[in-house]
Amino acid sequence: MPDPADARRRYAPYGLETRPEARGLTRQEVATRHGAAVVHHAGLPALPGEHGDDDAPVTVLLHGAAGSWTTWTPYLRAADETGRPVARPVLVDLPGWGDSPEPAVALDVEAAVDVVLEVADALGVDRFDLVGHSMGALVALHLAVRVPTRVTRLGLVSPTSFAALEATDRPLTGLVRLPALVLLRAVFAVLPRASSGLLRGATRLGLLRPLSSPVFRHVRRVPRSVLEAFVAEIRPRGFVAATRSAHGYDTTAWSRVACPVAAVAGADDAFAERRDLARLRLVLPGARTTLLPRCGHFAHVEWPFATVDALAPTEPARAAAADGEARA
Repeated sequence: MPDPADARRRYAPYGLETRPEARGLTRQEVATRHGAAVVHHAGLPALPGEHGDDDAPVTVLLHGAAGSWTTWTPYLRAADETGRPVARPVLVDLPGWGDSPEPAVALDVEAAVDVVLEVADALGVDRFDLVGHSMGALVALHLAVRVPTRVTRLGLVSPTSFAALEATDRPLTGLVRLPALVLLRAVFAVLPRASSGLLRGATRLGLLRPLSSPVFRHVRRVPRSVLEAFVAEIRPRGFVAATRSAHGYDTTAWSRVACPVAAVAGADDAFAERRDLARLRLVLPGARTTLLPRCGHFAHVEWPFATVDALAPTEPARAAAADGEARA
């Protein structure tokens, strides 16, 4: 077994795990009004009427575009190896992503929030910590605004926030600020069906690492399982549908988030600007933010131990969450 101290120092130390049982996870499919969502969880009742540890917190984890439940496995492994395991994780594959079948209508951010709430209800989870990556972080923020009483703590990993929303809403300006994001959306919008086939063909031609280079700081050091999953999980229709939510999106609404917030992002993220974290602190003055050097758009894969450190609740955050639960 690799030395955790050595893994902490290495960039992208772990590949993805694809067997749920390797992380003690149970697979479950939940029907929602927006389509079926496949969920992997641990520590929750597997069947209605069973009882889990009701006093332990629950952590819902939301993948980003080009992600699924497996994207979180390096983060879960790092959390275990630092003695801070993720409490009762619930890893949601939104409809159309990961193991979940494609819905009739691709999800926007509002629909994604509906799905997460319906999944939580189906699992008997009332309040939960919520951690999201990229698009999943935007969904997490939006959910915490819509139903603040249900979110005990918010973790944002390489979040899709100010710059990405503005670049998508105003693509001409976005070409200067975040060209990779704007160009990718343009290609997917024009060729929503053909894009996936083109990506698979390019991968067979040996272009896996060049295709992945915009999102990883050191793409040649990323495990192949991570890169293969990244390309396989790109869903053009879902990506374009999610970006439609950027039109007129009111980021000032985030000021209504009532729970403790921690955010971590890479200094070399092609889908964000470094000042996004500073702007987040202006909207949420109590937010803790961490900017990771030598890191792209997948902080929890590129530097999983640092991401665990950045999102770990402080004692005041624990007290605030406990107080909120007592008042709920």
